[in-house]
This record gives sequence, C-alpha cells and structure tokens, in this order.
Amino acid sequence: MWRHLEYMIDQFDPRATAAGVSEIDTAALVIRRARDIDRPLLRDLAELDSACPIDGAALVADVNGRPWAALALEDQRVVADPFLPTAAAVQLLRLRARQLAAADGGRAGRILPRFIARRARA
Repeated sequence: MWRHLEYMIDQFDPRATAAGVSEIDTAALVIRRARDIDRPLLRDLAELDSACPIDGAALVADVNGRPWAALALEDQRVVADPFLPTAAAVQLLRLRARQLAAADGGRAGRILPRFIARRARA
C-alpha cells in the first residue's frame, strides 16, 4: 500500500525534473473543493466524459490550473477528461473523499454527546 501511495505522489512531484521527463510527470496537482465558479468547468468536463454533470458538493483535481477530474461527494461519481491520464488523480480524489468522510463522522460522534451533556446540566 505504501509503495502504491509513494508512486502516486511521485507522479505529481514537481521536483522530478530529470532529462526526458514529460510535462505530465512534473505537473502540479491540487485537490480542492469545487466552488460555484467551477460549475461551468464541471459541466464541460462531464460533457467531455459523456456523463451527467455533477451537482452538489464535489472535489476537483486541478493539474497546472486545469481541471482534469472531479468527484461528487454525495454519490462518489467521477467525471474525468478522457484525453488525459487521470487514473492517479481519480485515486487521489477518492482518497481525499474518504479522509473528509472519516473526519466528518469522527467529529459528529464526539461533539454531539458533549453538547447533550452540557444541555442536561444547564
């Protein structure tokens, strides 16, 4: 598992500038939440992928400022540019979505009992 993660990280390491390395190998990848301004870009990406556009909360994988893939947080549906090598970016989107889901679940489980205990004492 660690070797696989290291491989994915190395795919987007901007320091790997050896001779003969393509632009894709040295691309800067950013995983971020989609904003309202990204909706037209997500529609275009879905159209390229021949899929329905993503509505609601989503994560976007930007490579050098260009969206390559997006993942809907609600149903884990992915749209990606079929003309680009997006497999590693999609894997990182799924990893980040799992991290966000685990963080939300852990917080909700801890905060609610404290809130209820405080309300019961008041």
